[in-house]
Amino acid sequence: MAKRNKLLIFILTVGVFGILNTEMGVIGLLPSIADRFNVSISKAGWLVSVFALVVAVSGPTMPLLFSGLNRKKVMLLVLGVFILGNILSLFTSNFSVLLIARIIPAIFHPIYCSLAFTVAADSVRKEEAPKAVAKVFIGVSAGMVAGVPIASFIDNALSYEMAMAFFAIVNVIVFIATLLFVPSMPVGERLSYGTQLSVLKKPIIWISIVTVILLNSAVFGVYSYLTEYLKTVTNMSANVISLTLFIFGGANIIGNIVAGKLLTHSPTKSIVYFPLLLVAVYVALFFTGQFILPTPIITFIWGILAGGIMANINQYLIASSAPEAPDFANGLFISSCNVGTTIGAAAGGLFISGMGTQYVVLVGILSLVFSLLTILVRNYMFTPKQQLSK
Repeated sequence: MAKRNKLLIFILTVGVFGILNTEMGVIGLLPSIADRFNVSISKAGWLVSVFALVVAVSGPTMPLLFSGLNRKKVMLLVLGVFILGNILSLFTSNFSVLLIARIIPAIFHPIYCSLAFTVAADSVRKEEAPKAVAKVFIGVSAGMVAGVPIASFIDNALSYEMAMAFFAIVNVIVFIATLLFVPSMPVGERLSYGTQLSVLKKPIIWISIVTVILLNSAVFGVYSYLTEYLKTVTNMSANVISLTLFIFGGANIIGNIVAGKLLTHSPTKSIVYFPLLLVAVYVALFFTGQFILPTPIITFIWGILAGGIMANINQYLIASSAPEAPDFANGLFISSCNVGTTIGAAAGGLFISGMGTQYVVLVGILSLVFSLLTILVRNYMFTPKQQLSK
């Protein structure tokens, strides 16, 4: 049983890597896409922004609609949609068709990720659930951070077609592994849509959603402009910037491992201390960001906190607020993260335009201050027992 659960969690981890790799890896291909389809780089960027917007909209609804179906069949359906989208993206010569080939998988994106978190948590004892979910988050971090340089490398070393084929190959491998090794997972007790939607009546859900939006805004309001920050403020070369980004990505994976242990043993303290620690990192980055030597070290610590630990905290905040509707709760989590990312990136752009690149760090600090307030309100109003019963 233990070996089967480990294999299941590994397949889910690679699965979310394939899904997130398809979403984020395109960032590394935007210059090639702009040239290939004869569009501006900003228009090519629609492939990223529209994808994220569709995920934000479908996040709460699609997991809800598919919550009563056999989970293995649903995961195979989503993987099949992504494979077809990848293949269409590979062979089309029309930008509009390419955009459609991105939008359709984006609609199904929240279903797989939501199921991955739910299935991982259900495969172990209740007290071990945060560790299982944290392992799946390794795939999320790898897809978000490693997907970009991997796709860019394949594009430069081989071709655009091979880079697109890479997205499809990963999803095909997971599809076959799911078909062969994942057991049938019918839903034992099907929850009605009304029952699941009723969790929206709970104040703790809304406080948790606002907290997740603020935390994600705090990270991606700064991370979205990290390359520009390292180039203009720290004056790093292109190679050193690439290395620093890889450091951030590797730290993400470490953060996932740490987060699983923290949320298993002391979730309340971990959640409260998190924004305080990240504020300290941002303050250090603000005052020493112009120096090359300390910046990678700060980026490493930032990566542990922002990439790995924050993602797990966000999922825990919403999942623990609605344990009676796990699929719907995970959909809300995915949607809230995308809303926070959008707001943070927009706010970061405004701060850069109005004050300069160095001051983008203030977006993160302000968001963290507000998130600490909502966390304290959440803890004051709801004890762990209340969270599970309300």
